[in-house]
Amino acid sequence: MKKTLLIFLVLFHLTVFAQKTNTEVFESENYSIVMPDTWKITNDDGIVNIFPTNQIGAVTISEYHDLELPKAETKKFILALYNSSEDEKKIKSSGGKKGYTEYFYEYLDEKDQLLWITKVFQKNKDLYIISINCENKYWNGNYMKVFNETFDSFKIKK
Repeated sequence: MKKTLLIFLVLFHLTVFAQKTNTEVFESENYSIVMPDTWKITNDDGIVNIFPTNQIGAVTISEYHDLELPKAETKKFILALYNSSEDEKKIKSSGGKKGYTEYFYEYLDEKDQLLWITKVFQKNKDLYIISINCENKYWNGNYMKVFNETFDSFKIKK
C-alpha cells in the first residue's frame, strides 16, 4: 500500500510540475498551425518551414490551388516527392474534414537517415502538403512529441 501511494505521489508530482512548451500560432490566409514559440519559421515563395533552432528537422507546409491532379494520381505524386519505389498501398487515404481526402505516408530515407512523415489534403483543385523531416537519430522522446504535436495542429480554414 505504501509503495502504491509513493508511486502515485511521484507520478502526480511529475504530471503537475511537468514543463509545458510555450506555443504560438502561425496563421496564413488558408490554414493555421501551432508551433513552439522558440522555433523559427521561414516562408520561401509560399513554402513554409518551421524548425527548432538546432535544425535537426522541420515541419514543411506547401499549398497549391488550381492544380489539376486527379485523385487516381495523388499516391503516385506523393511517392514521386521522395523518389520512392515503395508500393502505393503504403500510403493510407481517408475522407477528411471539410470534404478533403487525406493521405498519410511515412518514409525513411536510408541514404540521408531522414524520417519523413507526410499528410496530403486534397479537395477539387486544392492541395496542401504538410510533412515532418527529422534526422532519424533524433526521432525519439521530446523531439518526436513536439514535432507530432506541431504536425497534428495543422488546420485548414476553408
